[in-house]
Amino acid sequence: MPAIEELIGELTRLPGIGRKTATRLTYFLLKQPADAVHRLAQALVAVCDRVSPCSTCGNLGETDPCTICGDPRRDGTMICVVEEASDVGAIERSGEYRGLYHVLGGHLSPLDGIGPDELRIEALRARLSNGSAVREVILATNPSMEGEVTATYVRGVLEGRGVRVTRIALGLPVGGDLEYADGVTIAQALAARREVVG
Repeated sequence: MPAIEELIGELTRLPGIGRKTATRLTYFLLKQPADAVHRLAQALVAVCDRVSPCSTCGNLGETDPCTICGDPRRDGTMICVVEEASDVGAIERSGEYRGLYHVLGGHLSPLDGIGPDELRIEALRARLSNGSAVREVILATNPSMEGEVTATYVRGVLEGRGVRVTRIALGLPVGGDLEYADGVTIAQALAARREVVG
């Protein structure tokens, strides 16, 4: 297979990249100086060689435990459960959460063959075993059908373990217009309403 076609084929394996975009990216790279393309290739190899899941929480990083699990300033009484490692970054950017995380590695999706055994649910249960300092588990799965099913399942797994289980509030984004929000989002916003403090 010619090199150009091989690169196009590999790029189409990336999420959200179709053949047309892969072709455009390939020809863009071919116009770049060789050292720029080599830096990109080296960065890809470095990520592959140096980044791995944290044995404690499942977050991706270059150390084990990851920098969050290894930070003594984090609040060890709270664990925020997310679907993917990329969700950790989104929550960290808010600057509002100082607890620990647990990455499930996806969401329940029976049609795709993803059941509880394919997720890191047992690892979460183990983290909450006797002697654990955790007092609250925050379920921060995505506001999709699969995310809701996953949150409900995890809530059931954690019942009777002596920890408070909460769910992040769902609803309208700041700066959004009601006119463009779907019915489910509006219903969730109404259900999560709170007292106006004056």
